[in-house]
Amino acid sequence: MEMSPTTVAVMIAVPLIALRLFFRIRRLIGRQVSRLWRHWLAAILFPLLLGLIGLSALASPVALGGLGLGIAVGIGLAVWGLRLTVFEKTGAGYLYTPNAHIGIALSLLLMGRIGYRLYQLTTLGATDPQMGWRNIGHSPATTIIFGMLAGYYTWYAIGILRWRYSAPRGTEVKPA
Repeated sequence: MEMSPTTVAVMIAVPLIALRLFFRIRRLIGRQVSRLWRHWLAAILFPLLLGLIGLSALASPVALGGLGLGIAVGIGLAVWGLRLTVFEKTGAGYLYTPNAHIGIALSLLLMGRIGYRLYQLTTLGATDPQMGWRNIGHSPATTIIFGMLAGYYTWYAIGILRWRYSAPRGTEVKPA
């Protein structure tokens, strides 16, 4: 099989981008300062993105069902993740330490799906009109994974906002 220059470029770029994202994610996992604007942004932006993907998925009931399933799984993971998160109020402000495994696993899952989708587009895109980016919401695998990620980050951000607005001052707080 002869590979086009585009295919070779994508095959080189995707692992490098994935590695860069992995190190970026790894740096962001750990004890973090809670910033209200970031939590509000996640709590608003991800549902908007879910709505856009949901509109695209309306043409495919299986993909729409996958999106709903992904959202439910993501919310469940967020509930679990919030229970594993250590919340604290110190002189430095509001801090939290999320569970690293859940966020990394979901991010790697999405990166893997995007990488696979790029591979499909470069190898089949020219011959299969269903492979275009415009049809990304028709893929159940993509909608499940995106639903999990967006459901998780939305619910997690809401959980942190709830903690921020109800946390007693100067004490360490761990949700029940």
